[in-house]
Amino acid sequence: MKEYGKISVLMGIYNCESTLKDAVDSIINQTYTDWELILCDDCSTDGTYALALEYAGKYPGKIILLRNEQNSKLAFTLNRCLEAATGRFVARMDGDDKCLPERFEKQLEYLHAHEGAVLVGTAMQRFYNDGSFGAVASCPAEPDRFTPHSNGPSFNHATILAYKSVFDALGGYTVCPRTVRGQDRDLWFRFFAAGYKGVNMPDALYLVREDIEAVRRRTFRDRYISFQTEIYGYRLLGYPLRWYIMPVIRLSKALVPHKLQLLYRSYQAKKK
Repeated sequence: MKEYGKISVLMGIYNCESTLKDAVDSIINQTYTDWELILCDDCSTDGTYALALEYAGKYPGKIILLRNEQNSKLAFTLNRCLEAATGRFVARMDGDDKCLPERFEKQLEYLHAHEGAVLVGTAMQRFYNDGSFGAVASCPAEPDRFTPHSNGPSFNHATILAYKSVFDALGGYTVCPRTVRGQDRDLWFRFFAAGYKGVNMPDALYLVREDIEAVRRRTFRDRYISFQTEIYGYRLLGYPLRWYIMPVIRLSKALVPHKLQLLYRSYQAKKK
């Protein structure tokens, strides 16, 4: 297997005691072994930190554990992980998801096969707590500065792998009220504004946990602050005013009942 350099895996964790083992084990079992996993606990109130501490003790030098002094949300937490990262590459992972063993190996190969690309994402397979699977969420193969308007998400945030120098140049994640839930969209706007190129693999190398509680957490307030970030990004990229109707339409999704959102996703999965 070709060696490309160390990957620093950033994982912010918060009250995910019941799922953390699966997430961490899926990193430990990667076929590409030159990685470090940086966990930062955002003041969990369950047994998440204790479990993470066990892993850090069992894998010294491979698993690094940090802890915020107060609950500071994901953007701040990921920036703390970035400060501790020593790898040539940075990858994301969430504490309630899983990834396939060949994820990093395939992503590195794909990234280096695409000249000029500095970031690679993958499709992700939704799965439920009962063991069933939902729809596959994919992104455009070669998103560009117009993708945030025309084709929805540019990259599935938790699936990305990129050169750390890109994160350094962009100053990491933006920490402010409007990025409490939309730190990824803010990052993509700044990524394209800086002239960077990213690609997406069609392979679903990432398994994202989906359930009614996950959907319920997406409140109208969450949608509204994401709307604020979209307006910021549209201005940053110089989009024409007539395009601003799309953020308004996306905001209106917050009015759709949670159960109907899940039913629609189930319908999509059956169609595929």
